[in-house]
Amino acid sequence: MTRSLDLPALDRIDTLAQELALLQDQGKRRIAILGSRHVPVVAIHLVELVARALAQEGHSLITSGAQGVNAAVIRGVMAIDPSLLTVLLPQSIERQPAEIRERLEGVLHLVEKPEHDELPLPMASSLCNQEIISRCDQLICYAFHDSETLLASCRSAEDMGKVVTLMFFD
Repeated sequence: MTRSLDLPALDRIDTLAQELALLQDQGKRRIAILGSRHVPVVAIHLVELVARALAQEGHSLITSGAQGVNAAVIRGVMAIDPSLLTVLLPQSIERQPAEIRERLEGVLHLVEKPEHDELPLPMASSLCNQEIISRCDQLICYAFHDSETLLASCRSAEDMGKVVTLMFFD
């Protein structure tokens, strides 16, 4: 049985120190927020509030263009300061559904990947997530326990030495 006063495992001390340093750092960060497409409505509002708060603090946010969590991030940051938002698409904008294209109209920093148009969407999304992670200082991920692509992205970010905050909906 674990107690709250137990020390973290030795391999987690570096991560803990890194997370504490980030909390104390007053500088602006590049924060990636990724998450599931299918999210409860209450959680969508929470994600949007987090994105707004981070933008109000002046942090740059990076996400993708999908429904769900990513759409909430886009709405939250766009309401505060569109210049703080970068959206990376897994494929070209032409491959995105109409409602996503409409949402992206005001995005100033939009990166398309037409070279991935021939790939299956899960593979293109995985490559997109890797690029998003390479551009950030920190990753916040909202997922379900069976969200394989997102969980793999979190493991990859940890391997790259990024601070990762993973929150589960289930």
